[in-house]
Amino acid sequence: MPNDGAKTAPMSPKSIHRRAKGHFDRLIAGIAARQHGVLAVFQLLDLGLSARAVRDRVASGRLHRVHHGVYAVGRADIPIKGRCMAAALACGEGAVLSHRSAATLHQLLNAWGGRIEVTVPRRAPMRRSGLRVHRCTCLVPSDSTTVDRIPCTSVPVTLLALAATVPTNALESACNQAEIKEVLDVGEIDELLELRRSHPGTSRLRAVLEVDGLGLDRTKSHLERRFRRLAREARLPAPTVNDSIAIPGEEMEFDFVWHRERLVVEVDGWETHRSRKAFHDDRRRDQLLRLHGWEIFRFTDRDVRRDPGHVAAVVRTLLERASAPPFGAVVSSSLDVARG
Repeated sequence: MPNDGAKTAPMSPKSIHRRAKGHFDRLIAGIAARQHGVLAVFQLLDLGLSARAVRDRVASGRLHRVHHGVYAVGRADIPIKGRCMAAALACGEGAVLSHRSAATLHQLLNAWGGRIEVTVPRRAPMRRSGLRVHRCTCLVPSDSTTVDRIPCTSVPVTLLALAATVPTNALESACNQAEIKEVLDVGEIDELLELRRSHPGTSRLRAVLEVDGLGLDRTKSHLERRFRRLAREARLPAPTVNDSIAIPGEEMEFDFVWHRERLVVEVDGWETHRSRKAFHDDRRRDQLLRLHGWEIFRFTDRDVRRDPGHVAAVVRTLLERASAPPFGAVVSSSLDVARG
């Protein structure tokens, strides 16, 4: 019979070490999972690891140095979002991804090829190998957000930073994508530009958005956004947006495309037809599409704004007509039923 009063044998130092090691491994893995595979040395020390324990893990290949004070857990080849998180951690408290890097996180640009850009809220210069570090002492909490838990500048602040640093075509592309994704709040932009009147990007951003006072909805991207909202509210099948169609000998981009129904819809403001050439080019594109079995329908700025119900009804009719079987097939089917 077992002796109920017997004492359990004390754990050996090795067992205690293994248990502690396993405990730390689980804590480290939890943080790394939330931070795309990376963590900072201060987080390791906060968990209770000693500086020597951190060095031992680096030496054994369980931690891999990404930047000074920042490590990847388990593997050195971390994905791009791990590199983004590592960049923010490497630059200290309050650091956020910004400029092209923030624009790419927001899916407004695709600029992962260069160095990751980070903005820090301080005056003193800072250098980090492989990073482009900007300084700004005017950042406030509302200027920052997170994308996939990675700290970055908000969309308005990102666009303003781009306006001071990138070519006009890149800025226009980012603004257009912000409109399409419906993440450009014109009220926030207006407020930001008023607060940062002396910022080097202010006048360029105003010019690209084509506004004196923001929110006048004069750009084509605003018109596209209205049509997309109209289509969603009418529960029309979702088209692809700004998509290309390959016609033999030519590839052309259109506003909204339903590939299965071979239907194209263009939404045109007056600005897109101010020249004879633009008018002629559109007619030529329409002719080529129809010759190759596509239907194209154009709506004006006024159509989309003032009579959205009519626009939705026309598009629904065109889609239903394109999906219906050919008249000959219907007649043949009816005859077969009658003969049966």
